[in-house]
Amino acid sequence: MSRVILVTGPARSGKSEWAENLAIQSGKPVIYIATATENTHDLEWQQRIEKHQKRRPQNWVTLHAPVKLAASLTNAKPNTCILIDSLGTWVANFLEQDDLSWDKIVTELLETVSLVEADLLFVGEETGWGVVPAYPLGRTFRDRLGALVRQLGAICETVYLVTGGHVLNLSILGVPLPPAKS
Repeated sequence: MSRVILVTGPARSGKSEWAENLAIQSGKPVIYIATATENTHDLEWQQRIEKHQKRRPQNWVTLHAPVKLAASLTNAKPNTCILIDSLGTWVANFLEQDDLSWDKIVTELLETVSLVEADLLFVGEETGWGVVPAYPLGRTFRDRLGALVRQLGAICETVYLVTGGHVLNLSILGVPLPPAKS
């Protein structure tokens, strides 16, 4: 039986570092799935990616899945730990998709997660704790990511919130909501 874990929190909170720590603690071979696409014209973005790369142990295998996340999980071997970083970047890669197409993509991912025999560690940003975006694409991103984090959190064995320099195990401290109604 695999473990499915979600690590969530705001920007620069240490989510990725906590997930990396959990991956190391698993004692299993780690496959890091990067959902970001490199952009050589955006120096600051490239620096963020490089910071993540330098922090990872050299024996980790890195896969790039900016779009085909579900497909990349189907080949996971049972005695491995798969770290997916991050859901927010993955969602951003689909902002041009209509709602029906997006719903199919999410359904495929959630169904795949239930079939994977490896440990899965998802990193997902929390959005919506501030001002409602003033433009439609911003609202679409916030709503899609928020819904995905909620849906994934409902099927995870453990959900962590990383904020203010602390890690909270929400699976122990919290009470799960009933499934969202469409």
